[in-house]
Amino acid sequence: MPLPRPTPTPDLQLAWLAAGQAFPPLETAWGNTAPAPGLLAAGETLDADTLRRAYSSGIFPWFSLGQPVLWWSPDPRMVLQTAQFKLHRSLRKSIVRFSRSPHCEIRFDSAFQRVVSACASQPRAGQSGTWIVSGMEQAYVELHRAGHAHSVESWVNGKLAGGLYCVNLGRMVFGESMFAHQTDASKIALAALVAFCRAQGIAMIDCQQNTSHLASFGAAEISRAAFANHLRQNVGESVPAWHFDSLYWQQILKDSAATPAETP
Repeated sequence: MPLPRPTPTPDLQLAWLAAGQAFPPLETAWGNTAPAPGLLAAGETLDADTLRRAYSSGIFPWFSLGQPVLWWSPDPRMVLQTAQFKLHRSLRKSIVRFSRSPHCEIRFDSAFQRVVSACASQPRAGQSGTWIVSGMEQAYVELHRAGHAHSVESWVNGKLAGGLYCVNLGRMVFGESMFAHQTDASKIALAALVAFCRAQGIAMIDCQQNTSHLASFGAAEISRAAFANHLRQNVGESVPAWHFDSLYWQQILKDSAATPAETP
């Protein structure tokens, strides 16, 4: 990260979770004047069931080596409304080439653990390390085996060129991390996820925290209360079948042609 190391004070305590214990209310997360805004709780347990309970409540883990498992629920929350996705002209050209090539394809869940490992080995811009520590990587693999985590993969000439992984509960998708071994490979995977979500009636992808990279694709902040309300309305719905159809590209390319975005 490095992540902030919170220091509780007599007036600013942090909940410690025992295994299986319910998460505290979102409103009890540390505010913007605290050492780590959005920090809700800490604990030692990180497994598939705890992750599922966390995401269904609007909470996610984020911590570094040497820290306990830290649970967060920031206010505001960064989200990508799939209808507001900005497909810039340069990426549109890359997608057109990708979608027309017999040597390129989008796959779901064919190499989930490889995707997570690749994300862990490719720190985000401006960061010296990864937040995807070994215990976290294994927890998401368990969540994938339980059917709640998925990878979106860009394949070129039979090789994994880039991708992302995410969590899906009902009609809610929570984006996690991306990687690329080739130019635009992770961006193509993101566009594929958006195209899939649109086709499946999924209106929002959680992005957790504000970054300029996400904002360039149309992501924006909403209040935690609005996010929690959307979550309550969608997390209990039926889950989609995770399969990518090349026809999904048509609508997103059509929309971008009608309202072309500026090249970043």
